Amino acid sequence: MDVLRPPLIRIGGRVYRKNLIQEQAFPHEEEEDFYAGPGDCADEPCDAFVVEETERGFQCRVEVPSPLYKYIIGKKGETKKRLETETRTSISIPKPGVEGEIVITGQHRSGVISARTRIDVLLDSFRKKQPFTHFLSFALNQPAIQEKFLQFREEVLEKCSKDHGVSSSLFQNPAKLHLTLGTLVLLNEQEIQKACDLLQRCKEDFVDQITGGRPLTVEVAGVEYMNDDPAMTDVLYAKVHMKDGSDRLQMVADQLVERFVASGLMLKEWDRVKLHATVMNTLFRKDPTEERNSTMTGKSSFKERESFNGQNILKLFENFHFGEVQLDSVRLSQRFSSDPSGYYATSGQLCFS
Repeated sequence: MDVLRPPLIRIGGRVYRKNLIQEQAFPHEEEEDFYAGPGDCADEPCDAFVVEETERGFQCRVEVPSPLYKYIIGKKGETKKRLETETRTSISIPKPGVEGEIVITGQHRSGVISARTRIDVLLDSFRKKQPFTHFLSFALNQPAIQEKFLQFREEVLEKCSKDHGVSSSLFQNPAKLHLTLGTLVLLNEQEIQKACDLLQRCKEDFVDQITGGRPLTVEVAGVEYMNDDPAMTDVLYAKVHMKDGSDRLQMVADQLVERFVASGLMLKEWDRVKLHATVMNTLFRKDPTEERNSTMTGKSSFKERESFNGQNILKLFENFHFGEVQLDSVRLSQRFSSDPSGYYATSGQLCFS
């Protein structure tokens, strides 16, 4: 770990540094994940949330999506019991599938704060392991682009089908051609609404100023590959750029992601959004409509992929022109879904005009 640049952890809208600690092992000592006395609040963010005083002591409420309840309960209720015992609190959790608040009560304020902090750390850890449910996207599935994409697919199969790994199962569904800005884990209607509200604030704060309230004319042309060796390609994508040569599309994408990361709804992956439209992907071999089999668990499955030789495709279609498109909105798209047009179902959107 770089002690000068420690990793950052976002909890409850705040950012904490994860400092390097030299731990000394002692024999016969049982390892505890949550050990701390109820009166030890020196390192707790005591002002990060509201703790109410009641007739019986203190209370704190935390909104938690129901799919995450199980991580607070633990196997056979062990995690919950352990938290309650070590912090001398009582933790009330709604029934499975029922949206509501987890309520922490205790006689000591420090114990309630300790329990709440540990719950936040647990939730933050397990939320990062959830497969994404939504993503911000620009739709590229206009009829003219779809027609050119189908031409691209036909010509690739005609000229490069004998190349290792190249087959029709690699190609994107033309109705779902898109640019992905970033992915989100939204586990209930409240979180979806929060993302929709943030989109509208972004429109008012900076998107209208960048776009001038008009669609952005984008050209989709040329292909490129993701990994290091074109002979072992996993993802081939079409490149996009503004027709007028400006960087307004990149500005919109970067500032949207920056705002969503700051809100805690999105994890930061790159310094800048890589604008690309996937046209071929080895993940599509098992499920042509989506990377369902390999990413539902939230784990990478590159070892299960069969790469293809993209050298000839890159040489023959280096400057293939997919066409121009008017981008007039950013969509909050739902994964594993389809609307009447065949594109991903839209949970919300930011319209430029």
